[in-house]
Amino acid sequence: MTRRALTDAQWAIIEPFCLGKRSDPGQTGRDPRLFVEAVLWIVRTGAQWRELPDEFGKWNSVFKRFRRWVKADAFYRMFKILSTVADFEYAMIDGSIVKVHRSGQGANVWPAPSASGNF
Repeated sequence: MTRRALTDAQWAIIEPFCLGKRSDPGQTGRDPRLFVEAVLWIVRTGAQWRELPDEFGKWNSVFKRFRRWVKADAFYRMFKILSTVADFEYAMIDGSIVKVHRSGQGANVWPAPSASGNF
């Protein structure tokens, strides 16, 4: 099993904001903590959804659930409540941690035309 990103204290704070609880109308979601851990794994590794380890479930099912939660602003509410009790001990982001995708680095996709107008 992959190392967990959420502590029990953090989970206790965000659990009420998860969708698909037994108290919610409609379908009950399976293991919301494992789902949140899967999303955190994607964020932490920068991997594509297709690379999600099998221990988190089928990647497409996890992705569809992620989209439902995004549309319902579930993550926004979680981040909002977590930001009120933020521990900024590790709040440091720089270029050695976060990498920009090639398409965001200003790379030219097409070769630049020469002075004669030919490629």
